[in-house]
Amino acid sequence: MKAVTARPAEDRVDLLARIGRQFDDSAQLKLKAREALAEPIARATEIMVKCLLANGKILACGNGGSAADAQHFSAELLNRFERERPGLAAIALTTDTSTLTAIANDYEYEQVFSKQLAALGQAGDVLLGISTSGNSKNVARAVSAAHEREMHVVALTGRGGGEIGKLLASEDVHICVPHSQTARIQEVHLLTLHCLCDGIDCMLLGAE
Repeated sequence: MKAVTARPAEDRVDLLARIGRQFDDSAQLKLKAREALAEPIARATEIMVKCLLANGKILACGNGGSAADAQHFSAELLNRFERERPGLAAIALTTDTSTLTAIANDYEYEQVFSKQLAALGQAGDVLLGISTSGNSKNVARAVSAAHEREMHVVALTGRGGGEIGKLLASEDVHICVPHSQTARIQEVHLLTLHCLCDGIDCMLLGAE
């Protein structure tokens, strides 16, 4: 393996410029997305609050970075966001490795979320399905399973929404980031999840 050596000073200048562009690109997309996403985020918040007030629960799923986002969102609800309150019912379907590997091994990976939904989902619950491409097959299967259980669906996607966007019913909510780059989409997804958490707290506890 080749030894790592210090890079020339001009390379570090290029690196600083690249970092600056990352910040600029992220900020510009967030400002652009605000106009397109504020209304569907508000509708998703209202659906989630209605679910929670009816003793329902929110089940979240996704792959890779989107799996981390599902767990992040679930943790913010179960524990707390920025204000003290009782825990709210949320489950990340991405965390039980025994269940995930059993389903993938005995059936197929496409069913790792849908089979959990068939067992845990109830009418009036909410599925939060996260996919930067909109084409994650296991998330798409989860959307179909949620509809079979008479659940609402909030889909968090990018790149036009892909196949998941086509599966959504009129009463579902599609929050589709207007971008094609995975990193940028994920950054807006995280901001969206924080908007949902803040909105849920505001509707349940009142504005500070």
